[in-house]
Amino acid sequence: MANNEVIKLLQDLENAGEKVLSIRQEIIDLDRRRNSNREAIRSIKNMSKTKDISTEKAWIAIGNTFIQIPAKNAEKRLEQDQKELDVAINKLRSRLKDRVNDLRDIEGKEELKGFGLKALDKDELDMVHQTIQSNIPQKKMYDANQF
Repeated sequence: MANNEVIKLLQDLENAGEKVLSIRQEIIDLDRRRNSNREAIRSIKNMSKTKDISTEKAWIAIGNTFIQIPAKNAEKRLEQDQKELDVAINKLRSRLKDRVNDLRDIEGKEELKGFGLKALDKDELDMVHQTIQSNIPQKKMYDANQF
């Protein structure tokens, strides 16, 4: 009976580890695609510095097909794709945190500290700036004629 429990534990551990690795690989693949998009957007913007972008056409790859479309439309499409990739990567990163915690639970280890941190939103960041600014002492201005 103890053998079955050990085998079950090892299977659960292996499955949790595979989930972590597959999510990490998916993040890497999406990040590469995002970098390629960034390069393409930059290339179109550089092209617009030397040529009239409204009349130029650019080749873009959609799946296994290359299509020539107006550069302005290509740039919009790439920027939209960039936003979608950012959202997908952020979702995968949050899923990765959950899967790593699941793996650590199976291993019998405690959760990683500082792993669940989230970025401040705009309102929270403004409050931090206001707090910092209110605690900075004001410089005293002296009139040279007083001395």
